Amino acid sequence: MTQEEKRLEECRKGISWKEWGPYLSERQWATVREDYTESGNAWESIVHDQARSKSYRWGEDGIGGFSNSDQRICFAWAFWNGKDQILKERLFGLTGHEGNHGEDVKELYFYLDSTPTHSYMKMLYKYPINEFPYSDMVVENLKRTKKQREYEILDTGVFDKDEYFDIFLEYAKGAPDDFLLRAEVHNRSDKEAELTLLPTFWFRNTWSSGRDSHIPEILQVSATEMLIKHHLLGDYHVYFGGEVKEQMYCDNATNRVRLYGVPNKQSNYPKDAINDYIVNGKKTINPQKKGTKAAAHFKVTVPAKGSKTVEIRMSAKALDQPFSDYQELLEKRIAEADSFYRSIQARVIDKDLKNIQRQAFAGMMWSKQFYYYNIKNWIHGDPGRMKPSASRKKGRNSDWQHVYNYDILSMPDKWEYPWFAAWDLAFHCIPITRIDPDFAKDQLLLLLKDRYLHPNGQIPAYEWNFSDVNPPVHAWAVLRVFQIDRETTGKPDFDFLQRAFHKLSINFTWWVNRKDKEGNNVFEGGFLGLDNIGVFDRNHPVVEDARLEQADSTSWMAMFSLNMLRISLDLSMEYPVYQDMAVKFFEHFLYIAGAMNSIGDTDVDLWDDEDNFYYDVMHTPDQPNQRMKVRSMVGLIPLFAIEILRTEVYSRLPEFRERLDFFLKERPKLASLVARWEEPGEGEHRLLSILRGFRMKRIIERMSDENEFLSKYGIRALSKFHLKNPYKLEIDGQKLEVAYLPGESDSSFFGGNSNWRGPIWFPVNYLILESLLKYSHYYGKDYLVEFPIGSGVKHTLRDVTREICLRLMKIFMKDENGERPVYVGNKKFQTDPHFKDYILFYEYFNGDTGEGLGASHQTGWTGLVAELIHRYHN
Repeated sequence: MTQEEKRLEECRKGISWKEWGPYLSERQWATVREDYTESGNAWESIVHDQARSKSYRWGEDGIGGFSNSDQRICFAWAFWNGKDQILKERLFGLTGHEGNHGEDVKELYFYLDSTPTHSYMKMLYKYPINEFPYSDMVVENLKRTKKQREYEILDTGVFDKDEYFDIFLEYAKGAPDDFLLRAEVHNRSDKEAELTLLPTFWFRNTWSSGRDSHIPEILQVSATEMLIKHHLLGDYHVYFGGEVKEQMYCDNATNRVRLYGVPNKQSNYPKDAINDYIVNGKKTINPQKKGTKAAAHFKVTVPAKGSKTVEIRMSAKALDQPFSDYQELLEKRIAEADSFYRSIQARVIDKDLKNIQRQAFAGMMWSKQFYYYNIKNWIHGDPGRMKPSASRKKGRNSDWQHVYNYDILSMPDKWEYPWFAAWDLAFHCIPITRIDPDFAKDQLLLLLKDRYLHPNGQIPAYEWNFSDVNPPVHAWAVLRVFQIDRETTGKPDFDFLQRAFHKLSINFTWWVNRKDKEGNNVFEGGFLGLDNIGVFDRNHPVVEDARLEQADSTSWMAMFSLNMLRISLDLSMEYPVYQDMAVKFFEHFLYIAGAMNSIGDTDVDLWDDEDNFYYDVMHTPDQPNQRMKVRSMVGLIPLFAIEILRTEVYSRLPEFRERLDFFLKERPKLASLVARWEEPGEGEHRLLSILRGFRMKRIIERMSDENEFLSKYGIRALSKFHLKNPYKLEIDGQKLEVAYLPGESDSSFFGGNSNWRGPIWFPVNYLILESLLKYSHYYGKDYLVEFPIGSGVKHTLRDVTREICLRLMKIFMKDENGERPVYVGNKKFQTDPHFKDYILFYEYFNGDTGEGLGASHQTGWTGLVAELIHRYHN
């Protein structure tokens, strides 16, 4: 057992190694939580230029942020190159209205390493030596249209002559309450350069709301020591190594003079006082050397091609010689992190793949964030603050007043999506289970707790609208986390499975009651995470009284039914009483399968016999049963509804077998839909699937066609068929069209930074791979398919799975020219030794080139590549 595994074991026994970690956001401004405007326009409520002066209500942000588990005490780094008009205290980016493809961070930073307990962490921030091009990026992106590329920081030329600092931020824990904080600054230019470093400590402002009367304090002890005093967390001693120019103090309070032109009430030394003191030379800091925000002032001259280091130690215990064992401890934690990941990557031989996988894990660990959102207080206001608009009582999230989020949550992207998203989080948990199964299980259970789950059973979607509908993948994630955990530990966690199952049953009932309006087992659901995949916004059909019955929504529910069936059967092996539930979900699956195939009480058939594909069906008063013939991911999702039942399940659960046989006998038409139920497959397995042999084969053929869904880098979200054959629809006087777009969206109607009309998305690709693997387990090595279509080469389904897996991995891998497709066309990322081995895990990828697009740090679900690398080598 490695030292990190021992720390994880100690966490289970109550030793709080995880109490401190990277729990700050990368962006708190312009979030729904901080929006107190009349209009509810979050992007305009607090902009980047105001963030340094505005005290937040619900959370904190910073560069390389580090805090305790509820951000009571916060730490982050600030920098100044001597040329910028402001300190670099937080990462800059464009709002949803400024970017030509929506919100967009315009910085270069990389998460390089982290253990699950954060006993060691490392990230890299690249900061220009010359003035940061804030206005250039805003002005140029505002000029650009949806059809043009984004204007990135490398395009400004500020990095062209290597006139920048590589700032490596490292963190190590000597103990659960003893922290080593280190910045190693490398000057990549040919000239020496000065850099101001400001390691900054502050408290989240819990007192201005009027709900906490205690105001904690930070004060100077000596030239190289400060003391943090908190009424709940106790005292922490902070020691500064090297030459500290001075310590500066102010308060985490809003500068009302700057923002609103009215006097400051809370403090004469507001949040931006250190910025004004350093940048403008104003006497704005507290001369008494105390406050609720403080920073040490380091000014280093870094030689050309050289480096300088700043070291800090923060400890709950007073230390006589805080730096005597500093280097030894740091090196020890690095060695322990290496040892931990050697055990995780034991079968991964390729050095580049190890690097990709480790950075993917690092990104998921760094993307943990303390997330605080008390809807009731947000809607009705705080006693110590101005009351929100009365319209909030009937506005966004107003029917979710039971919600009280106060937890560490896995974020999709801590700058572009610094709020939880339910279906994203489900995918995050799969690779996380490989390194920290406890955290993965806790994350899945959190969203099922009473202060998250709506009383009606709906899982909250995301901050902008909890009532939106995400694909029901939570049960799948629970099942996979249970299986991976059992595989790695040898111990099935039935307690976790039971706790999740009971709440998931409530969520399943919500789906059945709310999204099957006609009671015919054909489901609606809106865009279901696939934002602009349809002809129109699937949340709001273009014709009054129109109803859209969705192939993907119905397939997701078939998958949900089978996931719940599988969980029921696993629990039944330990607790036979769950056999009743297994039969219930088996029946649900059969009714949904029947509806999808026009058997039973519905005349809706989502399968098109001419195209051999599944489509959405729209009903309007004038034209019922109109198929939306878009060849999209919607038609591939039926593949996900598959489950393999082992013979031992059928033989060891007599009650389940008896009731199953009775149902199949009484409903023979439905029984005929259960693909090959009566025919055991390889290893005496039985197959439950929406797709019978013919339909499965046709869908796999279309998916395997490089002229349709198959790309060099995975499975596209929309068939390339629509490049030359756009789908056109005229309805109610409107002309609508869907065309193949392999990269960025050309429309802002569905959201500025998302495109499902051709790019490659990791979550659905991963589910395709899982489904193909299940089919492979059933059909065995004698079942062969042509792959790619037209190649004349036959493969087993397992080989097809491995080939698609490899294509996805190749997005990040160096090709024969030493270049990574994720950075196609970006010479600096391909060849520069200080760029080429750092990986960004984007939101989605160009369907033709593999280029990374959308949110640049969405290690959340794109972090699934870590699991693909594991599966490929095991």
